[in-house]
Amino acid sequence: MIHPAPTSKIDPTLARGTLEEVVPATATRPAHVVLSFPNTSYQTHLIPTVEAGSLVDRVGKRAIGIIALKARRVDVVESGGKYLEPVYGRPRRMQGSVVSIDRAANSIVVDAAVPVHCALTDSRQNATDFAVGDFVSFDAMNGATFTPVTV
Repeated sequence: MIHPAPTSKIDPTLARGTLEEVVPATATRPAHVVLSFPNTSYQTHLIPTVEAGSLVDRVGKRAIGIIALKARRVDVVESGGKYLEPVYGRPRRMQGSVVSIDRAANSIVVDAAVPVHCALTDSRQNATDFAVGDFVSFDAMNGATFTPVTV
């Protein structure tokens, strides 16, 4: 079910969603959290940067934090819409607008339905190659994380 978007203002580089589930580690997969986001059907699987067990009491409640990942080659594109792919699971591909650039960390923040901090991994690319407002598309490497913050 799609819910109304929150109206309170927060930093545009922070993701705001609902913590749907905390999944413990298995023999083949690390512990992860499942986040959903207002006005989308996304259920994104992310590795928490804090102890997963500490988030169990937050299930079903609002979660604000930083989603970070390593991006393969980032391309400026001319058409399409904002998206995370797949709708359910770990982020693999995304497209959206650059909302912030961090030259020191060589990373960009992309609004791909939710803000995602993307560390550039292609040695031929630099954060200064991009401008706020550029529409970009890229593949994500495995290991996207979620760091909860208090606002």
